[in-house]
Amino acid sequence: MPPAAEAWVLDTSALLCYRENEPGAAEVIRLLKAHGSGKIHVSFISMMECYYIVHQEQGESEAGEFITALKQLPLHVVESDEELGLAAGRIKASHRLSVADAWVAATAERLGAVLVHKDPEFEPLKSSLRLHPLPYKN
Repeated sequence: MPPAAEAWVLDTSALLCYRENEPGAAEVIRLLKAHGSGKIHVSFISMMECYYIVHQEQGESEAGEFITALKQLPLHVVESDEELGLAAGRIKASHRLSVADAWVAATAERLGAVLVHKDPEFEPLKSSLRLHPLPYKN
């Protein structure tokens, strides 16, 4: 059972898990149904990552359709600002994360949210962020 939370941040890996119906997709669906609008967030950078990953793997049309589908979900996109950028920079300077993962972590930190992910790169942050890992890929 995931930790109790008022806010959740879905990492790119959780969004792609949902799309591809990978192990953990049912948990993403459960969170979306249980918490609804205003409590499930995604970083602006995750929207970009979803678009380019699907574009590279399946083409521009599929990427556009995925973004349209995401916009139909009860997700709040957290946009960039200077304070969030500096928080992401601080996290990136202190941990071996991708730049995108640093933005996602900063978003979860700002919101005091649980970060839902399939990315072992986030594990070093478990002392400072509440994490809800989905099954990792082998």
